[in-house]
Amino acid sequence: MPSGETVVQCSCGFEAAFDRLRDAREALAAHEEAGHDADWDIQQVAGGVEQAGEEAGVCGRPECTNEGSPLYRDDV
Repeated sequence: MPSGETVVQCSCGFEAAFDRLRDAREALAAHEEAGHDADWDIQQVAGGVEQAGEEAGVCGRPECTNEGSPLYRDDV
């Protein structure tokens, strides 16, 4: 498997690893727009991104949500 934080794989045989989420998202979108069955695996995100996601409650688990955080969203 390629090394990088995010791996994009496609039914056309394309497989690449990206260190920037934006680049991976663009590759994924290009293959999906072409009608391919593409998917990605985000293997690692920066610690601050992970913490912000937890505080915002994006995982949906109450035990990792901080309702007192300004990032908290109760509409997720």
